[in-house]
Parts: sequence; C-alpha cells; structure tokens
Amino acid sequence: MSQWGSVSATNFSSHQSRIFEFPNVGTVPRCCFSLGSKKMASLAFGSNQFMPPGTRLKKKKGVLPLKVVCVDYPRPELDSTVNFLEAAALSASFRGSPRPAKPLKVVIAGAGLAGLSTAKYLADAGHEPILLEARDVLGGKVAAWKDDDGDWYETGLHIFFGAYPNVQNLFGELGIDDRLQWKEHSMIFAMPSKPGEFSRFDFTDALPAPLNGIWAILRNNEMLTWAEKVKFAIGLLPAMVGGQPYVEAQDGFTVKDWMRKQGIPDRVTDEVFIAMSKALNFINPDELSMQCILIALNRFLQEKHGSKMAFLDGNPPERLCMPIVDHIQSLGGEVRLNSRIQKIDLNDDGTVKKFLLTNGSEIEGDAYVFATPVDILKLLLPENWKEIPYFKKLDKLVGVPVINVHIWFDRKLKNTYDHLLFSRSPLLSVYADMSVTCKEYYNPNQSMLELVFAPAEEWISRSDSDIIDATMKELSKLFPDEIAADQSKAKILKYHVVKTPRSVYKTVPDCEPCRPRQRSPLEGFYLAGDYTKQKYLASMEGAVLSGKFCAQAIVQDYELLAARGQRILAEAGSR
Repeated sequence: MSQWGSVSATNFSSHQSRIFEFPNVGTVPRCCFSLGSKKMASLAFGSNQFMPPGTRLKKKKGVLPLKVVCVDYPRPELDSTVNFLEAAALSASFRGSPRPAKPLKVVIAGAGLAGLSTAKYLADAGHEPILLEARDVLGGKVAAWKDDDGDWYETGLHIFFGAYPNVQNLFGELGIDDRLQWKEHSMIFAMPSKPGEFSRFDFTDALPAPLNGIWAILRNNEMLTWAEKVKFAIGLLPAMVGGQPYVEAQDGFTVKDWMRKQGIPDRVTDEVFIAMSKALNFINPDELSMQCILIALNRFLQEKHGSKMAFLDGNPPERLCMPIVDHIQSLGGEVRLNSRIQKIDLNDDGTVKKFLLTNGSEIEGDAYVFATPVDILKLLLPENWKEIPYFKKLDKLVGVPVINVHIWFDRKLKNTYDHLLFSRSPLLSVYADMSVTCKEYYNPNQSMLELVFAPAEEWISRSDSDIIDATMKELSKLFPDEIAADQSKAKILKYHVVKTPRSVYKTVPDCEPCRPRQRSPLEGFYLAGDYTKQKYLASMEGAVLSGKFCAQAIVQDYELLAARGQRILAEAGSR
C-alpha cells in the first residue's frame, strides 16, 4: 500500500515525539519519520516554515504545539486471519464454480453495497446481472454528491475496519487496496468534562489479541476507574467464553439493561457505550440491542487489527462503487441508473413475473433480487405477499433516521486528529476533519468537518439552519479556543446537511428472529441488504456479506432456476 499522504496538525503528546526530516515531493513539501522499521510519510501545515532535519518537537507547559501525524499507515496484516481466509474462500467459490450452460439473467434492484456485491459475485460465477438503481448516483447509503464548487458531501461518515474481512477481500479482488488510508491503531474520545481535551485507547502492535485491547483499556485512566474496568471485564467474560451463540442470545437486552444485569456500573455505559451505541446504530444504549455491541467487541478483542480504522481516499461512488461496476460490466453484466421500481408484477402462482419501472419500461429475468433498504422493500411488497411469515416479520425492522453534516470553515482547525473522533456529545456521534483524513478532500488552509448528527429522530424534520446552529453549539465545546456558536471565531464558509429518514435498520431488542435469509420462500426471489441474516448486522461489511450470501443462494439454485425459465418459455409458447 502507498504510504504517502497528507497529515494534520494536532495535539502533541510527549511520549509520541519523533525526529523528522523533510524532503520535497514535486511542488509539495513532505516530511517523513521512522516508526520502528516502518517509514511513514506525511505533509505538515499550520506554519509556513518547515523544521530543519533533526528537529525534535518538545511539549512545553501551557503551550499547544502542532504535531505532524501520518495519514497512511501500512495496511495491517489481515490476510492470514481466520475470518479473512473464510471470506476469501467464499469469494473464490464464485470464480471456481462450474460455468453455466446458459447464464442466468438476474435482475437486482438497488445499487448500494449489497446490490453491487450481489451483482459482482454473480458475474464472477458466470451469470448476467442487471443492476437497477433508482437514483442517478451509486452507493445507496454510501452515496455522495459533488456541489457547484467541486466539493463532495456524503450520506455518512464511513469507516473501514480491519474486522471487515469481506470488504477487505473485495478491495483486494478489485485491486484497490491502496485506496484505504489506514490510521494509527487508536480510539479517541472527546472529554465533555474537559472541553477541548481527548482521551485515547492506544492498541500496541507488540501484543496479540485480546491482550492488545486489554492493554489499551488498562492504560487509559481518564475515562474509567480501575474498579470500573475490573467490573466491566468480569461482566464481559461470558461473552468472550460463550462466543457467537452467547452473543446472539443477548439480543433481547438493551445495552443499558445488560450492563446492569452483569453488575457493570452505569458510569461505564455513560463514559464509553453511549458513544459506541451512537456510532454503531445512531441510537442510545437504552434502545440498542446488546447483541450489536457484543459483536463489535468480539471482533475488536479477538482480532489484533479488528479495531484498526481506515478512511477511503475519496468519494465512495467513484473510488469504491465504480470499480465494482467496471468489474461487473467487464464480465457482461449491466448497471442502469435512474431505473426506479414501480411495481413487482406477479405470475398466477405468486412468483415474480417482471419488474415494472416508473419510466414505463418492463424487465424480466430468471431470478429477481431486492437489495434496497428494508423500508423500500416493504413499500413495494405485493399485497398477497404481506401475510407470508417470511415477509410479515419484516414489520419489526425499521430504518433509523440519521443526519450527516458537512461544514467548511475559513481556517485550519488545530484541536483535532487525523482520525475518527468520538464526540461524546448529546447531539453528535462521531466526526472527522476530512481535510486531513482523506486525500481527495485535503486542504492545507481550511478544515471541513464531517459529523454524524444522532440520534436524529427529533431533528430529521427540522430545518438545515436549525441543525447547523445546534451543531455549532456542540462544536464550541469540542473546539473552545477556535469555534464559537455565534461564529465570532471560525467562520462557516458553507455547509451541506444530508438527511436520511430511514437508514440502516434500528437494531433494537428482539430484531434478530425477524431478519430474513437471503433466499425467500418464493421461487426465484431473493433479498440482500444488511438487514438480512448475516453476522455483521447493520454495516458495510454486513451489506457486502449479504450480497455474497444472496449470490451464493442463486448459484446453488441454478438448476431449479434454469428449469423454471424453460417452463415459463414453454408456457408462453403454448398460448
């Protein structure tokens, strides 16, 4: 992976001081430093003068100096992990499957990651996917748009974890591993009681999992006391010992209720798991199913690099979705934008006959997939399907509202990191200064903060200006020396607010039994989406894995679907 990238000016900790040297690359001054045996590169800003070779940064009392931090850490060693190899084997099964005598024509509704994944792996297996997207942009919940100034704004702030084996395989299969900008292995939380300060959980590479995670928790004495850490560790033991069966059995408890049941102090929930709940599902721990938290903790504690984070190096439609589209088309598949489904037309036996589009066209296939969010599927369900138990259970699955906020400021903010930050604000979830975390959005002179506004249920119908005003009040606590609610300090140059009234499904207790398998009881009809049954719940990894499972079901049903197609043709010819 390329190790060259831009960097941020941030808080400086004395134990992280390094010796820097500053070669030039083209017309842009660069700096590099050694971290163990790995050579990193980065770009410094915040001053017009570069330090001479051999300069050591030192922290002075009462002074907040700038720190040069590398954007691109080397890609972690993921390829030998059990989950990565399992995901790789599933990918290889499509490429290695027998070539069909007559490829299936599979019509897929929705070009988010689930639909793109379904189409990609069907094409790998030798079939002919036709992917229909209602809008004029790819990506679904990772969609993004370019404004009149040429700046991008996104549906959400997307993080790629080391614990996403199917996503990591997908990047490798497409040859775009170098588009992930890996950050230092840390989780960084704002300190509401100390405005402008942060607390870190730093994971060392010197220890294997779960010791690196335990060490990160033990070293942090700012958020939890030793007594709270011990009680939390004891409460978590059943999950670590019981594995996935235990985790799934906790679906009936909210995070708050489970913590109390395990004797874990409420302060642990307040200090850590409010932020984590909002980051994972945009809701608070008194609503979120504990299963969601335990799945994340299991991945983070059991995989050495599971919690290591990467940012995509640019906008998702072009940098991630288009390579998938190019791959699909290179194998004979199709991707059509502005193709919105109006109706699922049925045969007399209740199976799908064709999709009717809002533009008046009709499209038929050998199999049909709905890879849209669950709320859109429910709107388009044929009336005589609604009482079928497989579909009836979907009533409990409802998308959660979320708002993504982008603010461009007139200056470079200093009180930030080149990383994802947990705001621990009552209104905000996570945020990042995208002008330093993302190469395409890099700007040495002005910051662009991207923030997730959640929970958003009470705000989704409010005006953009109301949302920005509320966001600025929260930012004044995170940047007390640089941002004021009245803009008397940093000025807003522009902003974009992206509202998603129904995003990922709301992972409340007792949802797990309602999540459908990808193969429906109706011959030739399949589902894909993070709400369908797979172990990564509502996430990008869950969406990609659901697409692979959906494609796998269709490949397994090839003989049945081919015979069905012949039968339909014969019936049509006899009329």
